[in-house]
Amino acid sequence: MRLNSKISLFFSAIAAALIAVLVAISLYAFRSFSIATATDHIRTAAEVVRVHLTEAMITGVIDQRQQFLRRLTEVQGLKSAYVVRSPLVDQQFGKATKGEVPPDEIEKKVLQEGKPMFKVIESNDDLIFRGTIPYIANARGTPNCLQCHQVRDGDVLGAVTMTMSIAPLRQQAILTVAGIVGAVTLFVLVLFVLLRHLLRPISDTANAVEEAVHQAIDGNFKGHVSKKTEDEIGQIASDMNRLLTFLDTGLNRIGSQVAMLTGRKPKPDENLLTATIDMVEGLTKASHFKQAIEEDEAKVEIYQRLSTTLQDEFSLGEFSIYEVSHNKNEMSTVIIDGNLAAPCRWCNPQILERPETCRARRTGHVVDGLIQPDICYAFKPPNDTQQRGYLCFPIIQSGVVGSIVQLVVKEDDKERVQAALPYINVYLREAAPVLEARRLMETLKESTLRDPMTGLSNRRFLEEYVETLVANVRRKQSHLAILMLDLDFFKMVNDTYGHDAGDAVLKSLAQVLKQAVRASDMVIRYGGEEFLIVLQDASGPAADQVAENIRHAVEKLRVNVGGTVLQKTISIGLSDYPDDSDTFWQAVKFADVALYRAKETGRNRVVRFTPDMWTDKHEY
Repeated sequence: MRLNSKISLFFSAIAAALIAVLVAISLYAFRSFSIATATDHIRTAAEVVRVHLTEAMITGVIDQRQQFLRRLTEVQGLKSAYVVRSPLVDQQFGKATKGEVPPDEIEKKVLQEGKPMFKVIESNDDLIFRGTIPYIANARGTPNCLQCHQVRDGDVLGAVTMTMSIAPLRQQAILTVAGIVGAVTLFVLVLFVLLRHLLRPISDTANAVEEAVHQAIDGNFKGHVSKKTEDEIGQIASDMNRLLTFLDTGLNRIGSQVAMLTGRKPKPDENLLTATIDMVEGLTKASHFKQAIEEDEAKVEIYQRLSTTLQDEFSLGEFSIYEVSHNKNEMSTVIIDGNLAAPCRWCNPQILERPETCRARRTGHVVDGLIQPDICYAFKPPNDTQQRGYLCFPIIQSGVVGSIVQLVVKEDDKERVQAALPYINVYLREAAPVLEARRLMETLKESTLRDPMTGLSNRRFLEEYVETLVANVRRKQSHLAILMLDLDFFKMVNDTYGHDAGDAVLKSLAQVLKQAVRASDMVIRYGGEEFLIVLQDASGPAADQVAENIRHAVEKLRVNVGGTVLQKTISIGLSDYPDDSDTFWQAVKFADVALYRAKETGRNRVVRFTPDMWTDKHEY
């Protein structure tokens, strides 16, 4: 209900109550006045009758009292008047004469109690007031009652009953009350009109403020409140307009700036306030996400956190995260549908071996399969009853595509995912520099653990990895075959043909060693022309065979240097961990001892360590 209606209703209720109370009080007052006037009138007439009856008794004309009573009603305006006698009078003078009215119940009570009684009687269209006044015997005055009546002072001698019409008084009272009510009603109406005139600016301003507030809640801050007066109400209207202008300008500026950060395009019919709040909340969550991944140690932890965000924040259950290798020649699946190191599910597996077949990897642009379903030929989801679209986001690191996030979207979720794309882009944008930093750190670390000339791992790599290596052996209760290798007469190559020739020989040897072992085995340039190979889960004859194969391969190796073909041989020492030693580095020392034995016994051979070779009893 509007304020104006409330005030009108309230004022009308107050006015109606006031008029009702005024009517009730006026009617009651006029009724009381009429009854009091009629009572005094009847008392006066009764006193006249008493005096007349007393004199009539003295003068002996008491028989003419009825005629007097008739004349009295004519003079006094009474409707009726008659006298009843008490039993004491009947005892002295005998029963009442014929024609006298016998006493009724009221008169009997008055005769008995000696107290007057008055009563208002409704009679047809008339209103009758009746009064019965007792005559009490007393010895005061001359003449007095006791001169004729043989009674005691205070006895009731009789009573006079008179009636009179008070209808004219009632009619006059009604007319008077009507006049008062009319005057009061007119005054109230005038007051009501003046009050509405004074309250209308307040009501109109309040309604306008209410409408402007409702529009603001719906995101429209262009409402305007008309200024009706120059007082406080007008000031409220002016302040409200300034506030709406300030909010509209401020929110548009904030919304446009936040929209630039999120890349979200505003909709024409959207709630600006709600949209701005949503964007700020999205940026806040993305900021917390970035802070969390900046404290993560490895890339896989960042990918896991990104996967959790896609699942929890955006309710995505089907997605892939791919990582491009450092050499850009292959890709690997990091996370598929929230699972680490899962096989390729949503695309043709050839993208892992030939990354250029991945459109996002090749172009570095977002691939929107929701709008153009056939844009990428590599997308091949499993055959099921549900159709799916896809979105592939390349994450640029150091100017190239380092990772790819692929969202797989069901038909029913397209609209929801498209609405969330600006926020998903924010998370990917925040993740990109952190992933790039981790990638650079890993590259830098890898460069310190790899021999730059041969591309093999170096001795520092072995020192960092040895604890993990030993832990795996103990957990699986397996063996490591340790091969220590050294080119025979390598110094002669450097002295005769120069260091470039020596480097060429070492590079060729490195390729031979890598091809001779499995991917799980470790080939390490231990120093100079000395190499170390760790064969995992290998021992006994199998390790001996691998060592022999390496020796034969090196023996057949031909290196063309400046028109000269160089051919070298290699000596190999072999030990077993943990059969030969319960510590890894001691087993390495034993392999080195076996290598020296191979050198001493003619070179170009494989020698397995035996305890009799160890003459130095101090631990390595």
